[in-house]
Amino acid sequence: MTELADPASGMQGEWASRLKRSGEYVLMPAAAILVSGILFAVFLLILGKSPVQFYELLWRGGFGTSFSWQNTLIRASPFMLTALCVAIPARLGMVVIGGEGALIMGGFGAAVIAIPLIGWAPPFVVIGVMAIAAAIAGGIWMGIVGAVRHYRGVNETISSLLLFYIAVSILNFFVEGMLRDPSDPNKPSTMPIGKENMIGNIPGTDVHWGLVVGIILCILLFFLMNRTTFGFAARITGGNLRAAQAQGLPVGKLILVSCVIAGAAAGLAGFFEVAAIHGKANASLIAGYGFTGILVSFLARHNPLVIIPVAIFLGGIAASGGLIQRRMDLPDATVLVLQGLIFVVLLASETLYGRFRIFQLEDSTS
Repeated sequence: MTELADPASGMQGEWASRLKRSGEYVLMPAAAILVSGILFAVFLLILGKSPVQFYELLWRGGFGTSFSWQNTLIRASPFMLTALCVAIPARLGMVVIGGEGALIMGGFGAAVIAIPLIGWAPPFVVIGVMAIAAAIAGGIWMGIVGAVRHYRGVNETISSLLLFYIAVSILNFFVEGMLRDPSDPNKPSTMPIGKENMIGNIPGTDVHWGLVVGIILCILLFFLMNRTTFGFAARITGGNLRAAQAQGLPVGKLILVSCVIAGAAAGLAGFFEVAAIHGKANASLIAGYGFTGILVSFLARHNPLVIIPVAIFLGGIAASGGLIQRRMDLPDATVLVLQGLIFVVLLASETLYGRFRIFQLEDSTS
């Protein structure tokens, strides 16, 4: 006589398996950060610098005061938006690393579209048109990546990286040529959009509204990718492309839409760089935010909700660079070395998933 399965024990087993998977996804990146910190401490000792002083200054410069917190949150905004440019295509198994190009095209598009509107259109119209233009420009730029991936089989990692260099060339060509502001002889730039068309800060802070938009987009895209049929189809496609095609899923449409959404998010990052910080488009748009977004997305395991705290964490590291430079006589780029080390160790840790017994699921038949 066969025994009936106990529903309660089945639910407990399911919860235990979920807890183990979640624990692995949390502890492995945390361990990668810890190992990176130890290796970087060794690097500092070789240079004759104090690791204790470095990490103390990193904490103080990124999180120690209200001023440092605001600097951290300002940097976290583009990190969130560019990380989404990596995370959304990653659900379909794509590795897109050219979000910096979509950011540049978004910022450039926002600045250019504002030029004919300055002086006669009200600020809310100018800002709205700039935001839409930035999202469209970034979406089209990453849409190209999805199109050549689906229709021509071109690797998305290579194509997105090449499009970044093309975006840089386009920006430099126009800001140093026909769109250059003649009143600014020092740095080639487009015409300023004007203070009246700049986005203000969140009341009571020096942090612009890009932070709020970034958080909202992370939440919305989490629900899109985890609570909708579109997200379910994307996960199926990412898990097994041939199985998705055999089931009749519109793989090409999924790839294109995901890349356009990803590019639109990065394009909005460029919009906020122009409309909230620089007031015009120039080489300052090429700040490496898109490449830091790659690290943010991988640390967050491509989860849009987890991107929020990870972006704040890496924003704090970036914000502390100036203080570390002044106090320890180290280059400002020292924090970039730390970020790069975290990325290398994180990629190495990917090979260890599923190898620790504590995280392995027990065989229910045993």
